[in-house]
Order: sequence, then C-alpha cells, then structure tokens
Amino acid sequence: MSIFKDTDHLYETLGGFWKALYDMDEFSDSIKKADIQIKFEISDPNAVIWVGPDGIEFGEQGLKADITMKLAGDTAHAFWKKELSLPVALAKRKIKSKGNISKVMKLLPVVKPAYDFYPEYMSRHGL
Repeated sequence: MSIFKDTDHLYETLGGFWKALYDMDEFSDSIKKADIQIKFEISDPNAVIWVGPDGIEFGEQGLKADITMKLAGDTAHAFWKKELSLPVALAKRKIKSKGNISKVMKLLPVVKPAYDFYPEYMSRHGL
C-alpha cells in the first residue's frame, strides 16, 4: 500500500510540494535557466507531474519531455526523505529515466534545501 491514498492525494501532497518548490525563486530560476522539461510518470498511484520552465502541471499535457522519470509514489517519497539517492535509485532501477540525465543531476544542488522542507510540508498534510 502506497503512502499516497490515490491519485488526487498524490497531486495534493507531492504535487503541492512541487508547486511550493517552484514558488521559491532560486528553484524556479534554476529550472528556467536550465530550460528543462521533466516528466515524472508515477505509479502506485498513477499520476503524471511535469516540472518545467513554465511551472508545474499535472496529468498528460501537450508538452515534450526532455527527460522522463518513471518511479513509484513511495520511491519519490523515499527520495525526498533522503532515504534514497538519485544515483542509487537509477542504478537499482527504482527510477527509470529516458533522456539526458546529466541535466537533472546538475539540478540536484538546487533541490538540496528541499530535503529539509519536504518533511515539514508533508507533516502539514498528515504524512
């Protein structure tokens, strides 16, 4: 059973977290500067989250992904709780990527402050 009850719950919590991150100038400026469109295809529950220069979108969109990351909801949760690093997740195939992963790796320093924000944000949502 996933930490996320259903797709709506995932969009509300994990999606809301991404939107809160994007509201932070340093994060959104870095995404805009990188000019990267990332598509997260999440399973258990099924959801799609887009992170790109124009913001955060949910569901299928008429966008072209530079990078597609396939992962389970619980894998995303573990990543943000610092229980799983991106290189390890990729090596163990817990996250499957398609596209130029080096672009995503360059963004890791920008998301480091989000690791501290994630537990606080999720606790406000009962997780």
